Amino acid sequence: MQNLSLEQKHQQFDEFFMIKHTIPVNMRLLEDDFLLPDVEDLHQHMPYEFQIASELSSIDTKALRPLRRLGEHAVELAEFLNHQSRKIDLMMSLILQQHAKHEQSSLSLKFGGGGIVIDSEDPLEVGVAIELKLFLREEASAIFCFAEVITCKPVDDKYHVSLIFTRIREVDQDLLVKASLHIQAANLRKRKTQEKL
Repeated sequence: MQNLSLEQKHQQFDEFFMIKHTIPVNMRLLEDDFLLPDVEDLHQHMPYEFQIASELSSIDTKALRPLRRLGEHAVELAEFLNHQSRKIDLMMSLILQQHAKHEQSSLSLKFGGGGIVIDSEDPLEVGVAIELKLFLREEASAIFCFAEVITCKPVDDKYHVSLIFTRIREVDQDLLVKASLHIQAANLRKRKTQEKL
């Protein structure tokens, strides 16, 4: 990623579907000499709350997998466990959103698996590395990753800043893709319902 040209970064950013949607974003600008960790070491850089949320998600997946082999008898049990898991996810989401209130907060304009576009009061220089925390309320989850500014455009009295993910876990990137598709599907259902009225 660091050896790519700006044009290549834009191409990579545009490879993923993006949806216009607002999600809360906490960000921290990193020093020029900050060394980005390898993706395999990203977990060690996460705040403790994010590590716990990640571990809980992993446990849920492992716990539900054996139930699939039980066939139809496990459907109600799986549904019950999914509801319990959802309650825990919602509580963790609340805890994560309380985290790092002192950091610079922003809102996304759109996001996808390759990056995010945020609304910023201040201009950000292209090439600046940023630590991000993204809060996906619809999925009751949060993502910790690193990104780089690839575009900063003045719009009215603010700036639209495009950030490409430079270090993100595959599971979190998948979650962003899934979230964008869920939101798109919900928007389409809502539009169809409105057209029928």
